[in-house]
Amino acid sequence: MKKEETLSEQIKTFVERFIKKSENKKIYVVSHFDTDGITSAAIMIKTLKKLNKIFSVKIIKRIEEGFIENLSKSENEIILFLDLASGSLEEIKNANLEVFIIDHHEITEEIPENVSIINPELNSKEKISCSGLTYLFCKEILKQQDNNLAKLAILGMVGDSLEKNIEKLNNEILNDGEIKRKRGLLIYPSTRPINKVLEYCSDPYIPGVTGNPEGVIELLREAGINLQNGKYKSLIELNNEEMSGLVTSIMLRNPRAKNKEIIGDIFLIKMFNKLEDAREISAMINACSRLGEPHIALQYCMEIPKIKKRADYIYIKYKQLIISALKFVSELKKIEGQNFVIINAKNKVKDTIIGTIASIISNSSVYEKGTIIVTMAYYENKIKISARSVGESERNVREILNNIVRKIGGEVGGHRSAAGCTILQEKEQEFIETLKKHLEIEVVKI
Repeated sequence: MKKEETLSEQIKTFVERFIKKSENKKIYVVSHFDTDGITSAAIMIKTLKKLNKIFSVKIIKRIEEGFIENLSKSENEIILFLDLASGSLEEIKNANLEVFIIDHHEITEEIPENVSIINPELNSKEKISCSGLTYLFCKEILKQQDNNLAKLAILGMVGDSLEKNIEKLNNEILNDGEIKRKRGLLIYPSTRPINKVLEYCSDPYIPGVTGNPEGVIELLREAGINLQNGKYKSLIELNNEEMSGLVTSIMLRNPRAKNKEIIGDIFLIKMFNKLEDAREISAMINACSRLGEPHIALQYCMEIPKIKKRADYIYIKYKQLIISALKFVSELKKIEGQNFVIINAKNKVKDTIIGTIASIISNSSVYEKGTIIVTMAYYENKIKISARSVGESERNVREILNNIVRKIGGEVGGHRSAAGCTILQEKEQEFIETLKKHLEIEVVKI
């Protein structure tokens, strides 16, 4: 696919080739297990059903060594990756498979002839989620907009923290999805009692309040927010004076936080015939997958009624795990250097939530802008590593991880400011020492 193509042209070319190559063939969809991947898969499932295609779906955490090599080479099957595989192009080339990819992660390899791909990294570098790209693909192939597909795309975008980067294409998806948008405090869900929201609030993480019911009551008292008929108002029910007091009280506990970072757009979306905060639904989908039940996450996106109660239960459990992990990490001895922090949780935090912990810490205002946060957790005989930069940084965390993995082995993927990799546990100390050297060199460069 030519790099000169615009994203719209790239999508049209991709669709034309997909229609031609998939005729009378089964489609094997492989998607990532986070919110963006799950919503992408749900959009694709609904579309393939409308097209009367035969298909199967597999949700995976990551592309492990040997996965691509073991894929079916049947001429009667088309392989479609969603939110994955931009970092596995060499493996796909060597496996001699014809593969379709819809993804938005960084590309560091040449596009092989046997790969058709939609990825904004090839042209506009527009900030758009895989679910957004999948929706635009489906809109083109169906020749019509679909508000049920578009709202799933918005959920995926919110799940990838891209709601602050809404540009032309994303605005088109917002309009297609009939999403309600309003300005407010970026704590979710905005539709639930504020005391419970603050207690389980991890984005932003509020020192002394998150996970602390007494700290919550103290903050609300300071903000001038009181019980009414035995319960607290929801965020969207607060008046201007109460909202102003709440923002002030939160900022006093986050001295480095700026007003623009905790005030922004709130997206309200209809799920199961009820208007919900998109961030809450996005987090629930993510929770189901990360606690080993991606099928529940997918069925939730399909709005299957009997699944809702199960998803709610998993989400409560997930929030409790996050709060416990944050408490553990706050007390853990860390490896710190100039503008970097390495948090090695070993087997004390699940590998499926260690990336979430890295994201929460990087958004918490605990560390200065430009700091690189690296979290580590064991799984099986491997280590899951997640890296995030606090705010804008000249350092490319994906490139740093990639340079290390090339030397010691493993898999890497992600973006400039949010990336991850996996290595063998036996490489733990080598990884830490090499990482420290790379981070120190990067500081000298800057």
